Amino acid sequence: MVRKIAFGCLWLGFVIYAFFLAPPEQPGTFDLIKNLSTGQWQGINPLVIALFNLMGIWPLIYSAVVFIDGRGQKIPAWLFATTSFAVGIFALLPYLVLREPNNQFVGKKNILLKLLDSRVTGVVLTVATVLLVAYGLIGGDWGSFVQEWQTNRFINVMSLDFSLLCLLFPALLGDDMARRSWKNPHFWFIAFIPLFGPLIYLSVRPPLQEVGIESISKQPEVN
Repeated sequence: MVRKIAFGCLWLGFVIYAFFLAPPEQPGTFDLIKNLSTGQWQGINPLVIALFNLMGIWPLIYSAVVFIDGRGQKIPAWLFATTSFAVGIFALLPYLVLREPNNQFVGKKNILLKLLDSRVTGVVLTVATVLLVAYGLIGGDWGSFVQEWQTNRFINVMSLDFSLLCLLFPALLGDDMARRSWKNPHFWFIAFIPLFGPLIYLSVRPPLQEVGIESISKQPEVN
């Protein structure tokens, strides 16, 4: 319950900040988002381009855990994971509030779950992330980015969204490791490495074993 309250307060605080306390919206924000989305990147700071595209990587990282975690939830996890592609942590924090602990996977993996569970997916996301980070760091203008962060609501909120996505991934890690019967304390430290920690985890975690409902019902009860 304490975790739920903490996540709820964090979500409420971020909403208040994003709409009332962040820097004002700047003219041309819609055009900026449109150009970033359509690949018309001329004249845009590479750091902004890299950050915007990394915000598309994060929902895939979370989806690789949330869609599996959602198998045992009463709420539709796919709805939160899918919405996160548009609004990021605004959608994932409510899921963290509403979900229940779920350390077991029951049933068969469909095609989507097999894809999300695959180590290949983790490796592909890692390669794409390395390329984006390198592009931003090599060609980016940090002075311009800091100024934009201080004056532009879109870039300011997107940066904080990115930071929260980095911070909150470990909240789902324990149950995902338990579903795989994987006890590796090192990953509790690796997962806190911003961005690359979760990618390393997805690239090396053991495959999820399918467990039939019949197997669960046959397990002896523990008094």
